[in-house]
Parts: sequence; structure tokens; C-alpha cells
Amino acid sequence: MNSIQLKRSLLSLALLSLLGSSLQAGAAEPNAGAQKAATAAAAAKPAAKPAAKASKAVKKVEVKAPVVIPLAEASAEQLEAAKRAYLGRYDCEFKQSIELEPHATAAGYVDVKYLKQVYTMKPVLSSTGALRLEDVTGRTLMIQIANKSMLLDTQVGQRIVDECLHPEQRTLIDLARAAAAAAAASGIDLSAVNGLGITPRVEKP
Repeated sequence: MNSIQLKRSLLSLALLSLLGSSLQAGAAEPNAGAQKAATAAAAAKPAAKPAAKASKAVKKVEVKAPVVIPLAEASAEQLEAAKRAYLGRYDCEFKQSIELEPHATAAGYVDVKYLKQVYTMKPVLSSTGALRLEDVTGRTLMIQIANKSMLLDTQVGQRIVDECLHPEQRTLIDLARAAAAAAAASGIDLSAVNGLGITPRVEKP
């Protein structure tokens, strides 16, 4: 082999070596890019966890304390009216009911319980003989007359529940019927009965 052929062989080996190095470098670059992408994805995963936890966090609901209205000391008239309130259970229309109880701390006041509501009432005796139980908040009113009681919403002008009867009222109704029957047998007309269910006194001639 002469010198020219030797130079050509060395040149060929150098080219082959250079080509091999370029191929290895080109193959290594995609691997490096893939590694960088995997590293970025791994770094992004921890940042997403707090967001997931935050979405599951339960929101706290602020509970408002019930409004407590100070009750004035009851007058003598109010205390007397409170004695005329029928305490206990009333059976009302549509199989409903209400409960009357003395106020736990304030004399002369009563609590009216209907469904899940409790109304603190001030008893007031009217000139007609009807007993008014006035809600201290001004929202409701209960009327107690001889033959029934009713609970009203004074702000909208509607009855909440009607035709409520306490055992005492049932007794009064039975007595009124018996008196009417006795009066009819005696020839006395008792047809003039006012809307409050209070029978006026009838004088014999």
C-alpha cells in the first residue's frame, strides 16, 4: 500500500468516526428532551394537589343568634289577662295543633308553639271579652274567644291556622248548646249571638 492509499483509508476512518459521533449526539438530544418533559410534569403534579384539596374544603356557614327582645314588666291588667289564657294543647283544622305555655322567665307572658315556631305573646283582654295574645315582635296575633281560637299573621293579613279548640272551649260550646236547648224549651229566643261566640244575656219578660 502506497502513501496515497494510506491517506485515503485514514480519511475514511475519520469520516466514519465523525458520522458515528453525530448520530449518537442526535439520539441523545430527544432523550434529554423527554427527560426534561418528565421532570416538568413531575414538578407540576404537587402543585395540583392543594387545588384539589381546596375544592373539597367545606364552607363554614355563619349561624346567627336568635334575636332576644327584652320583655317589659307585666302590668296588673296583663297579669289578669294571662290568667284567662287557656294553657295546653289546641286541636285545629286540618289536623294541626298549637300549644300554649307560660313564659319560662317573664310573668304575664305566654309562649305559643306552632309547628317549629315559638311566639312570645302578651295577653290583652278586650272590651268584648275576647282575649288577644299579641306577639312581642309584632308578627303574629292569637285571638281566643268563647267558641274557638285562631292564629293570624298580622303583616300579611292572613290566618295561619284557624278553628283551634281547647278542652275548655269545647266545654263552653257544650254548655252553650245545653243552654240554648233549655231556652228553646222555655220559649226564649237565643238566636242573637255575636260573631265572637259570646251569647248575650237574655232577660225574661
